[in-house]
Amino acid sequence: MEWFFVNFPSAKQYFSQFKHMEDPLEMERSLQLRKHARRVMGAINTVVENLNDSEKVSSVLALVGKAHALKHKVEPIYFKKLTGVMLEVIAEEYPNDFTPEAHGAWTKMKTLIYTHVTAAYKEVGWAQYPSATL
Repeated sequence: MEWFFVNFPSAKQYFSQFKHMEDPLEMERSLQLRKHARRVMGAINTVVENLNDSEKVSSVLALVGKAHALKHKVEPIYFKKLTGVMLEVIAEEYPNDFTPEAHGAWTKMKTLIYTHVTAAYKEVGWAQYPSATL
């Protein structure tokens, strides 16, 4: 997850615990960042495990979207950026397993996440930023 912040340092503004960290190694060792990364991956794992249950997928991603819109005030575009970085990291870490089919599946997952999360933003009347960010 620290690579997300290296590539998009403006995203750190939403994390008081590590927004002033500049060193990627320091971020990598951050317990708060690791905890958040586990929550992110846990949510993605729940989505993957329930791909055949569209209500569960919608529910999980709606909760994530609403929390980030209302509580954390995160611009929704960061979900697109984060899932893009995740694809890059998976491709780099597992080059032999990241086949064109796997890339296609993860691209669909990226779209699924962004679509559901932004729908939740719209549902709660996200107005902090122009609608172009949705």
